[in-house]
Amino acid sequence: MDKNPDMYSQHISQQFNNELEEIKNQLLSMGGLVEKQVSDAMRALIDADSGLAKEVRRKDDDINQMELHIDEECTRILARRQPAAIDLRLVLACSKAATDLERVGDEAAKIARHAIKLTEEGEAPRGYIETRHIGSRVRRMIQDALTAFARFDPELAFRVAQEDKSVDLEYKTAMRELVTFMMEDPRSITRVLNIIWVLRSLERIGDHARNIAEHVIYLVKGQDVRYIGLKRMKEEVLKDS
Repeated sequence: MDKNPDMYSQHISQQFNNELEEIKNQLLSMGGLVEKQVSDAMRALIDADSGLAKEVRRKDDDINQMELHIDEECTRILARRQPAAIDLRLVLACSKAATDLERVGDEAAKIARHAIKLTEEGEAPRGYIETRHIGSRVRRMIQDALTAFARFDPELAFRVAQEDKSVDLEYKTAMRELVTFMMEDPRSITRVLNIIWVLRSLERIGDHARNIAEHVIYLVKGQDVRYIGLKRMKEEVLKDS
């Protein structure tokens, strides 16, 4: 990912500059691991690879520890440096984005757990095509949200928010189809329920990717765009650009 370190202030204290750059780098490293966790969880599901699924679950603790470390570093900078303006927004955005990434890791671990259950049942249920497609979309959302963070790119962040709305619509359509299928074939209920929970985790991953994108817009534009809708969000992104 390209980085734009000139976006935040440059200080007389080179150490402060280094600290700001370091927490951003730590966040992006955490994001890379989380993105891989989602990708591996989906591959474990589609390929019926219980070994890979177990590895995804084991690595969840690594993500938790990375979040704790980033949070501690952000707290330390706030206490010692008392940053203002864009520096303060960068520290807050890193802390909040780390929380969202940790929750994405949790959802990847849940997908891995359901992958193990489906592998044990030994029969591919209805819904794999929809799951693969939505999984690919939300993984790309995470990637784009992290790229937007690395580049301080609010326009790319806005496109992530737009994509989340499309994913939500596709999720609802897939859920309706799976519920109908279970009603028509009650023998499939246990298997299809596992797929439904996977789809629910993927939808939540998309929500967290959108949250990270919103943190980017707040960081660059200084405007909290949560809860304002895509139309007003776009206006904030394009303002003064």
